[in-house]
Amino acid sequence: MKIIKRDGHMVDYCPEKIEQAIMKANNEVEEEDKASATQIKNIIKYIEGLGKKRMLVEDIQDIIEMKLMSIGKFTLAKKYITYRYTRELVRKSNTTDLAIKELIDGESEYWNNENSNKNAKIVTTQRDYLAGICSTDITRRFLLTDEIVKAHDEGIIHFHDADYFAQNALHNCCLVNLEDMLQNGTNINGVMIEKPHRFLTAVTIATQIITAVSSSQYGGVTISLTHLAPFVRDSYNKYIEKYKNRKLNKEQVEKFAKEDLAKEITDGVQTFQYQVNSMTTTNGQAPFLSVCMYLGETDEYKDELAMIIEEFLKQRIEGMKNEKGVYITPAFPKLLYVLEEDNIHEDSKYWYLTELAAKCTAKRLVPDYISEKIMKQCKIDKNGEGHCYPCMGCRSFLTPYVDPETNKPKYYGRFNQGVVTINLPDVGLSADKDFDAFWKILDERLELCHRALQIRHKRLSKATSDVAPILWQHGALARLGKGESIHELLHNGYSTLSLGYAGLYECVKAMTGKSHTDPEGKEFALKVMQRLNDKCKEWKEAEKIDYSVYGTPIESTTYKFAKCLRDRFGVIKGITDRDYITNSYHVPVFEPIDAFEKLRLESEFQKLSPGGAISYVETANLTGNIPAVVEVIKFIYDNIMYAELNTKSDYCQKCGYDGEILIDDNMEWYCPNCGNRDHNTLNVARRTCGYIGTRFWNKGRTQEIKERYVHIDNKDVGE
Repeated sequence: MKIIKRDGHMVDYCPEKIEQAIMKANNEVEEEDKASATQIKNIIKYIEGLGKKRMLVEDIQDIIEMKLMSIGKFTLAKKYITYRYTRELVRKSNTTDLAIKELIDGESEYWNNENSNKNAKIVTTQRDYLAGICSTDITRRFLLTDEIVKAHDEGIIHFHDADYFAQNALHNCCLVNLEDMLQNGTNINGVMIEKPHRFLTAVTIATQIITAVSSSQYGGVTISLTHLAPFVRDSYNKYIEKYKNRKLNKEQVEKFAKEDLAKEITDGVQTFQYQVNSMTTTNGQAPFLSVCMYLGETDEYKDELAMIIEEFLKQRIEGMKNEKGVYITPAFPKLLYVLEEDNIHEDSKYWYLTELAAKCTAKRLVPDYISEKIMKQCKIDKNGEGHCYPCMGCRSFLTPYVDPETNKPKYYGRFNQGVVTINLPDVGLSADKDFDAFWKILDERLELCHRALQIRHKRLSKATSDVAPILWQHGALARLGKGESIHELLHNGYSTLSLGYAGLYECVKAMTGKSHTDPEGKEFALKVMQRLNDKCKEWKEAEKIDYSVYGTPIESTTYKFAKCLRDRFGVIKGITDRDYITNSYHVPVFEPIDAFEKLRLESEFQKLSPGGAISYVETANLTGNIPAVVEVIKFIYDNIMYAELNTKSDYCQKCGYDGEILIDDNMEWYCPNCGNRDHNTLNVARRTCGYIGTRFWNKGRTQEIKERYVHIDNKDVGE
């Protein structure tokens, strides 16, 4: 007889193991409750007498429990059940023990490359990872159903952020209501922070708020510079009063006040940059911060806002010094520059800012660009009004929302509850070109994602405002009372719950044999995206929760999904023969395509990805060809909601080389000038999945970076 173990492999039947298991339980009960040697042998004979060629180990254990109770050994049966459960816990925690050991040893490729902005050798990061390992263990054993854990392990879906899920109070990402917190005061760690009265103070408080908020959630954080603009005017008025009191004439007063204000803005922005990049959150990293630059958010303080934007761009172009004192590209903050009529044409009032943004993008990979015009066509509320607002973090977008109390649009103070992602290539390969089977499997998998998302929602709904006062009581997301439930903020469109998806290209390839850049493949791809949206609409109407389709930025999961697909379906050319799958709806990185055609095509998919989307074009070094950057920016404004340009920004500390650091055929990074391969002395900045990564990547993501087709050479356009 063969025994089928829990992991699926078979071993020879061994009666001695049954005897040993019962004897261990025997040792923990009184004499009268013990099973005799004869009784144990009779149980073994019964199992062998069933005449089965194969048995599941769980079935044998069930039989032992049943037979012990049938002979009146109820106490012994209870001990045996406890023993069995304890063994189950040990089995499941073995992977936890191993993960902890690998992390602490510092030799694990997984942990060292799990996040391209985290250093797994630093104690603060290790502490976060250790907590995450324990959270993941608890999540798997107690909080998720077996079907979801199994689907997650097999790469059929991905239950995101299990390393933070054990705490029921943690949500994903948000738009911080910095305006409320600065204008009305806030409280950080029990200390009242009153309204500031000058720009430099407001900036300092803002960085403290950002760190506190980032430490109370696990996703990206976005603030708007618009909320700092009023304090520029406050500072200017103080300088005016200062020089008036010195009895200077009007011309002198204004001249000196403007000079002092310019210095304060410079100092304030520098303070912001240093604080954001030097502070560490409880997640063991710098805040995953995005900063919105949207002139259209204010009429009253537009000129002051323009001053702040200009200084942010100038300082970002300069960069920040590394340990060698050389200016390099920092990962944060991510800059979001909104294109609008006031800044998109050469004769626009703020065109000079767009020119500066283009230079910054060519040198430092940011800002990324949001088209106000296209976004207002995509983000339409129930009244038919279009909206423009920033993403939360790198790409997660809220749905339009009109505050029922004010009847005005509201974005800041809202958040995302979490993400579960479907592996679309697995659906396509499972269907094996049978379209009827495809839609059936897709619907089944989507319902599995739905159940997983409901678990996320229900867990978060248990939280009260006390768990994170900075978020729920002191203005970042709400002004609830102590002990008040956050339940209402999870419904009726205030926050979102994201149905993520990955690998649309591979899914289409599996079903049609073509890319979604081909008309036939594109038609099918759009139908798949529409099905995802239809399901979210169905769930939303039934539950009053804003489910939203989200193009997942799967940094490390792209590698995991690729390996799982290969394990399940073998090596299939063009689908499973790489160590990564394609992010969201993107054209695969290796497919040659014109930059403008890529953006035009992907714009159709952005409309069907309302919960999160970003597109990009890969470029050579364009610092000497700014007109090319400007041409792409103008195209973005007219054609696509949200896009970025991926250039290179590297430095070798050993030889001073500042060209592109390369990747060899073994997926190892090296300096082409001196051959340096030491990650500790190579500064590499690459767009990973919305954010800039600076701490290297796993082999799957590294292969994806290596194979990226360059859509714009430095002589392609603009010169």
